[in-house]
Amino acid sequence: MELNMEIFVLLVLASFRLTRLIVFDKITEFLRRPFMDEVTEVDENGDSVTFIVPKSKGLRKWMGELLSCYWCTGIWTSAILLFILYVEPTVATPVIVILAIAGAAAIIETVVGQILGE
Repeated sequence: MELNMEIFVLLVLASFRLTRLIVFDKITEFLRRPFMDEVTEVDENGDSVTFIVPKSKGLRKWMGELLSCYWCTGIWTSAILLFILYVEPTVATPVIVILAIAGAAAIIETVVGQILGE
């Protein structure tokens, strides 16, 4: 399979969406939970603020750091999508197209929200 500009753009958008899905989205919180701790602190106004931080040691710490790092997870999702595309293109192509459409829609929604002040 040749990696042309069209496929490259699809992979970029798909990787963007898959990375956000893994690192930030509520629906995949169950994947992150075993590797993360919630830490609650009181700020200078007396309000409680909760932070999500990687576990403190071992493999769980390493996975927590990976899952909390957008850039790190982005490298792995890109590599996995590209690998699957080359190994099994008939399975990968629809998944990549769906993720790419969702990624483009997310970008458009963010831009429109910024323009409209939402």
